[in-house]
Amino acid sequence: MPVIPDAIDRHILQVLQRDGRISNVELAKEVGLSPSPCLRRVRLLEEAGIIDRYVAVLDPAKVGAGLTVFARVWFKTQDAEVTLRFGEAVRRFPEVMECYLTTGECDAVLRIVTADLHSYWRFQADHLTRIPSVLSVKTDVPMETLKRSYELPLR
Repeated sequence: MPVIPDAIDRHILQVLQRDGRISNVELAKEVGLSPSPCLRRVRLLEEAGIIDRYVAVLDPAKVGAGLTVFARVWFKTQDAEVTLRFGEAVRRFPEVMECYLTTGECDAVLRIVTADLHSYWRFQADHLTRIPSVLSVKTDVPMETLKRSYELPLR
């Protein structure tokens, strides 16, 4: 059964999504609690798995991963074994940042990061299209990023 955070917990989560390195004292001040109950609430959110982990968000271009593409993938067949094996394969590739099984035109959508277009082409040819269940891949290359957020909307 999912834990439903109250308004104070949601406020804590909103602040932590903006700044995961905020001190507990500053967090408590921002959400209107004293430090001890604030820390207790954060610990409970962590234990409940609502806070999954803390990460550093990197600038992709500054670490040699400046190209993001979206690959639409079609499977040869659509059975549980195929999707299981496909998932196992894409989890092994660090270039695949996200992978979603989808309804509609294609069977899966992947967000992939590489250094440049040539690197992506090599990844697609050497890895992605060699997954046994993959029938075809169509790639969309975004021209500009208008929004990139990691904050979930909490209401």
